[in-house]
Amino acid sequence: MDQLSAMRVFLRVVEMGNFTRAADAMGMPKATVSNLIHNLEAHLQTKLLNRTTRRVMVTTDGALYYERANQIITEIDELDGSLSHSRTNPSGRLRVEMSGAFADLVVIPALKDFHEAYPDISIDLGVGDRPVDYLAENVDCALRAGAPGNTSLIARRVGEVDLLACAAPDYIAAFGTPQHPSELETDHRLVNYFFAQNNRIMPFVLTRGEEKMEINGRYTVSTNDARSYSAAALSGLGIALLARFMARGALEDGRLVPVLTDWQVERLQLYIVYPPNRHLSNKVRVFVDWLVRLLARSQLAPPD
Repeated sequence: MDQLSAMRVFLRVVEMGNFTRAADAMGMPKATVSNLIHNLEAHLQTKLLNRTTRRVMVTTDGALYYERANQIITEIDELDGSLSHSRTNPSGRLRVEMSGAFADLVVIPALKDFHEAYPDISIDLGVGDRPVDYLAENVDCALRAGAPGNTSLIARRVGEVDLLACAAPDYIAAFGTPQHPSELETDHRLVNYFFAQNNRIMPFVLTRGEEKMEINGRYTVSTNDARSYSAAALSGLGIALLARFMARGALEDGRLVPVLTDWQVERLQLYIVYPPNRHLSNKVRVFVDWLVRLLARSQLAPPD
């Protein structure tokens, strides 16, 4: 038995949920697919799949085998690619994580350009600000705001986010416009953002010349998702420190109003984060290089 071929077939059957679709996708007869799975189960002396007339269900052993086999096949493909293909022709599946704000407003609108340049790379895009187990979830890289707390990860600084303090007109009508950051601790309500990785609140840090203030005011709501954070500010729940690229449209049409405009807000650093065993693959390299260029065009790149 060609175990590598059997593993590839098993992965495709699990992903397609059906022997016939897997056979069609791999360009081989259904009988061949069935025989390879049968031989693999016989070799492992365990049942990997439960078959019904309509679909295939993965057993407990099958689910465990899928996770490990997927990692092994991915590493083999990357090794082959690094030796037999140029950097301009990478291929395979790329698992990427990033927040919904970056995905919706920056990356997805430009993703067609990446696909045209690298048509053999398929991107599995995980969207959200939740903590990620990079190895268990087979994640190749992530775009994250703030330095990672996990020191075993490899982080490359690739940009920064310009923040500004703003609020909805309804909030300003109810509470007034603050004239000094100190008022945020006494007369106002904040919308807070906490990092899902460590539950740490993103502080309100404002500077003006030699003056610097870190605000810890009362908050109405705190969230660990950038889009929910923006929605809370738009709903008039308090003053928020919003990324300028997220707030641009709402500022232009008056749904948000900037406050404390003579104060500078400390910028948020952007990092590409990799698990230690993924950062040198060709597909990750070309995606990260493309993403850095995209951030520069979006005015999110760090200054020279």
